[in-house]
Order: sequence, then structure tokens, then C-alpha cells
Amino acid sequence: MKSILTFLAIIFFSTSFISAQEVEPIKSTVHKGNIYIYWGWNRGWYTNSDISFKGDNYDFILSNVIAKDRQSEFAWDPYFKISRLTIPQYNFRLGYFFWEKYELSFGVDHMKYVMQADNIVKINGQIDSTGTVYDGTYSDDDIELSNDFLMFEHTDGLNYLNFEIRRFDEIFKYKKVTLNLTEGFGAGALMPKTNATLMNNARNDEFHLAGYGLGAVVGLNFTFYKRFFIQSEFKAGYINMPDIRTTPDASDKASQDFFFTQLNVVFGFSINIPETRAKIEAK
Repeated sequence: MKSILTFLAIIFFSTSFISAQEVEPIKSTVHKGNIYIYWGWNRGWYTNSDISFKGDNYDFILSNVIAKDRQSEFAWDPYFKISRLTIPQYNFRLGYFFWEKYELSFGVDHMKYVMQADNIVKINGQIDSTGTVYDGTYSDDDIELSNDFLMFEHTDGLNYLNFEIRRFDEIFKYKKVTLNLTEGFGAGALMPKTNATLMNNARNDEFHLAGYGLGAVVGLNFTFYKRFFIQSEFKAGYINMPDIRTTPDASDKASQDFFFTQLNVVFGFSINIPETRAKIEAK
């Protein structure tokens, strides 16, 4: 988190510095036909949620469950080691400018969602014949989220696969550096790898198509020499997962929905297909 805040501070002071200089008049940069790719990392926050659990021997709801993300310690390994790049919370996106200021992209927001253990929450519903101390009928009772009752996390991860439409506007230019504003919205599917143990059931840790998400994003983009860029983004959205696998048995499942916010720092590059084709033909 400290590294992300430091980066945002650099963006703020850089913006102030550039705006204090004699700014060149903006000459329209050709964006139509650009293809870009980026990679970076995120920090996420989640609203509390009610989680419903259903199976052959139980049907209950836990209310107001708290969850947090899980940050990997910043170091060469795993943030820059090729074989371990997907360990931290990351963002990947591939986009194409189909119009001068508009682009369509596909991305993966690899977030991590960890239910906070040992908290006390309300439980409503019924648990029968599980052979545990939790058998019984509940009506707005307190229960502790201990490890022998429930472990519940999407840590490999809360994978939001989404398409977005974004607008891209140049704010100003200073020599070979351009500051741009981007904003947009999107939708997609959730394919979490849910790591869960529920009472005496077998552990589940498999990818599964669990639901859908909606989101909106706004960001600041610094582009260097028209090709390389650094971008900071703020994203917010809604996730609904009605079909979460909690055990290897398909009859056991959970459902939840919540809002999320995300702070991203990404790095990437772009190429212009018509421009590249023209250079090749000129040779």
C-alpha cells in the first residue's frame, strides 16, 4: 500500500510541475488503430456481505461478514520473477482503439478475498446431521467464525474477467510526455478459485464460474514517446456470485454479493497498427 501511495504522490507532484511549465499546444495524437497491453498490481477493499450456504444437511446465512484482500510482500520475488508473476494481486488488460478516443478492452482483475476468521456474526437457518457441535436451528444467533466451523477465501483468486469500453483524452503535453485521462465502464464474469472448508466437509480449492460483475474506472495515464505508459486507476463495482463451490460435492454451494473498490498501478505499451503497416510498406 505504501508503494501505491508513493506512486500517486509522484503523479500529483509531476502534474503540478508540468502544469507550471510552458505547455506545448496539444497536437492530436493518432489513437485509432492502437493496440495496447498492460500489467500491474492492485489493492482491493470489499463491503461486508451476507453469505448463504446450502447443502444436503444445511441451509443457513451468515450476516455482515467482513473480508479483506491479501497483499504479497513487495519484493523481486514474486512481483518481477517471471514464473511467479501471478502470485500477487495483479491486473492484465489488452485493448484496441476502434475510434479516436474510444477503446474496447478485455482484462483480468486478479483480486484476493479473505473472510476474517474469529469474528462473531449472526447466523440464521438450520444445520442437521453433520456430526459436529454446530447441528441445530438458528434464529439471529451469534456464531464465531472459527477454523473448525468455516474457512472461506477466494485467494487464487477473486478473478474478474471483464470487457470494458473506455474514453481516452489528452490533457496536455510536455515534450515527449503526455498526460491523459481515461474513464469507462465494463462487465464480466467471476471465476474464483475458492479455498474453503465447511465444518467436517472435504476442502474445496477449484476454479469455478460463480457469477458476474459490473464496474466503472477512472485513471491518469502518463505516456512517454507515444508508446510506453504508466497508469494509475481507481475502479469501483459490484460482484454477485450465486454459485460458489464450497466442497468437492456439486450439491454444496454458497452465494454472496458485495461492492468493491480497487486502486491499481499498471505499466504498458502500445503500437499503432495502421502506422506500423505504413512503415513496413514504405520499406
